[in-house]
Amino acid sequence: MTQPNALPQLPLAGVIGAPIAHSKSPVLFRHWLDQMGLTGHYVPLHIEPEDMKEALKTLPKMGFRGVNATLPHKEMAMDLADEISDRAQKIGAANTLTFRPDGTLHADNTDGFGFLENLRQSAPDWDPASGPAVILGAGGAARAVICSLLDAGVPRLILSNRTRARAEDLAQAFDGDIEVIDWDKAPARLGDGRLVVNTTALGMAGKAPLEMDLSELHADQLVTDIVYTPLETDLLRTAAARGCQTVDGLGMLLHQAVPGFERWFGATPVVTDATRKAVLA
Repeated sequence: MTQPNALPQLPLAGVIGAPIAHSKSPVLFRHWLDQMGLTGHYVPLHIEPEDMKEALKTLPKMGFRGVNATLPHKEMAMDLADEISDRAQKIGAANTLTFRPDGTLHADNTDGFGFLENLRQSAPDWDPASGPAVILGAGGAARAVICSLLDAGVPRLILSNRTRARAEDLAQAFDGDIEVIDWDKAPARLGDGRLVVNTTALGMAGKAPLEMDLSELHADQLVTDIVYTPLETDLLRTAAARGCQTVDGLGMLLHQAVPGFERWFGATPVVTDATRKAVLA
């Protein structure tokens, strides 16, 4: 009796976190898969930290080629990986995990890549070497932003966080010209940056507002916020009113997903207006 030919394995990928129901990544990946006529699925997976190790052993056996990792798994993913990219090492966290055919787990961080690509696409005239950047916040997102800006050639960073010690620890982790200032001194220094970046959750829907005097912002600046709910934060609205060029945070989410999609589904997606509309819908 002739055995039927084995069907090719359906490409699977997903995003792991706790919680994860809020993630827009499944909508984004579905849009790209449909747009390019590719088979495969990308699913949200709620995995608690205590189950992380077992999950990363089980997923490849189920046909998963890789997963994106979000809170609270980004640091643990590094500990469980067999190979870690240079940029993930610098940032100290991983968001893109690939299950290789040889059974090893590769960890990468594409947050900084996504941040930089968002600026390059939305503000193509911005030159990293044109002047300093003022960065608000010293959490995980700030690490990725600092890493990407230093690699891109930004000459100096001015870093401020509500807890100064955390900003000082972060500055020590990088080789570069990084000046740490107190949070209450940040408003007076906003005008010193050619680029101003909010990496905090302040201003996000459901979070506390960014209560800061923004009167030093001026028209020669580019201002961006990694928050994308709401799409136009109070910071961006005020910056635009003062003549600044502004870039919202949605593009960072979209661009950081490109490397993972390419590795897991074998095609390179392009971030377009249609991509944004699909995710926002």
